[in-house]
Amino acid sequence: MQHFSRLCMLAAALLASSPVSAAEPVPAVYAQHCASCHGADRLGGSGPALLPENLERLRKPEALKVIANGRAASQMPGFGDKLSAAEIQALADFVYTPPASVPAWGLAEIAASRIEHFKAGSLPDTPAFKADLLNLFVVVETGDHHATLFDGDSFTPIHRFQTRFALHGGPKFTPDGRYVYFASRDGWIAKFDIWNLKTTHEIRAGINTRNLAVSGDGRYVIVGNYLPQTLLVLDAADLTPLKLIEAKDDTGKRSRVSAVYDAAPRKSFIAALKDVKEVWEIPYSDDHEPIYPGLVHDYRMAEALADKGPFPVRRIPLADYLDDFYFDQSYTHLMGASREGGKGQVINLDARMKVADLDLPGMPHLGSGITWEYQGRPVMATPNLKSGVVSIIDMKNWQVIKRIDTLGPGFFMRSHENTPYAWTDNFMSPAKDTLSIIDKRSLEVVRTLTPAPGKTAAHVEFTRDGRYALVSIWEMDGALVIYDAATFAEVKRLPMSKPSGKYNVYNKTTRSAGTSH
Repeated sequence: MQHFSRLCMLAAALLASSPVSAAEPVPAVYAQHCASCHGADRLGGSGPALLPENLERLRKPEALKVIANGRAASQMPGFGDKLSAAEIQALADFVYTPPASVPAWGLAEIAASRIEHFKAGSLPDTPAFKADLLNLFVVVETGDHHATLFDGDSFTPIHRFQTRFALHGGPKFTPDGRYVYFASRDGWIAKFDIWNLKTTHEIRAGINTRNLAVSGDGRYVIVGNYLPQTLLVLDAADLTPLKLIEAKDDTGKRSRVSAVYDAAPRKSFIAALKDVKEVWEIPYSDDHEPIYPGLVHDYRMAEALADKGPFPVRRIPLADYLDDFYFDQSYTHLMGASREGGKGQVINLDARMKVADLDLPGMPHLGSGITWEYQGRPVMATPNLKSGVVSIIDMKNWQVIKRIDTLGPGFFMRSHENTPYAWTDNFMSPAKDTLSIIDKRSLEVVRTLTPAPGKTAAHVEFTRDGRYALVSIWEMDGALVIYDAATFAEVKRLPMSKPSGKYNVYNKTTRSAGTSH
């Protein structure tokens, strides 16, 4: 009732302009038809949360169709025969309006949401199927919210299972490749035992989540949230909450967490903050060096008290915001950029300061960058979300040595140590049905592929040995297309429901230079 009262107060502001009559106010319509699945407070239940942050991928015109006609391959029914056009419009306006106050989602709510399907360690330690366990792929199918475990040798599905609504940020594996963790936009974190083909634990870490990371020792999972503005550390074994960290600076200014990644060689997590000019390093080893908050003249003289943790925060101040970043292979340097565009920046994590600017106009997608050796020097390549260009950066002097023109702005770029080619999509352009293949030796586009004319082609990933490239046809009636990475000949095509990312166990757990980490 308390949640419903808050809902009514929020709706009151909408009623004056709402086309719904006083006899059928928005809260009553919502409570009757929506609350049982989406929660009286719109925080979600069996259905996803209905808050503006969680509906970013669903434009309002499409939302009107979903309310009226339902959603295919889901439990969402259509209400076109029960509600008038005015009521449907009012409901859409309602769910796209922020709540009057930020909903509470602290450790008590998080712990109460935890679900244990199988006790940690209770399932067999032998795989339930025969395959190269390191050449498996997890394929996320966003069309009907499923994932497929895929054999990278035989190119056949092993197991298909349902996931939470709208996975986001990419699944992450434990170092041995046995377990994979998923994050949904609604904040649900799920642990899946690949060997036993079972979801073992789930917990809701936030209301709107960006992504998660798994520590290099396999002991911890950390989750970065937009709403509420927090980082949550979980025990990787059973998803028990260990520490909730508020994302805010020393003045109390709060921030959304843009991204969090594991820096395994450093034994720490790295988090970027969207609204505060800082990047955070959070050590997770038991023997990490002391971290001293604030300014210290000489820590050897014990002039300040160290934050011994667990999971202390080392704040690195920046001159600009950073919400998309990539590590060099040593994890000493972080290359980052703000989604607002402009120059990127290089942060030396040991020196804890910016050491160079990156000349990257537009909106570089550094989180999808890859690296390789070019003429004896390490280079990094990044696509651009606003410009049809791939930038090649010399990682010795941080200069852009070439900009390679493509058919349009792209989102994903991938390669492998055993192939001379890098593949990038043109996801954000009219040429979204094409893939550009770049020769890493000449830095020239040498081939263009169109796997399905008129349909979006995206997110290439390679098999463990780099011999084959897997491509997503990102449509409801989509497909997974396998290419010979040397000849670019199509090998096989399997129908799938809007497949998005594909994640190879070996490439991810070994931190391949050809894929994002």
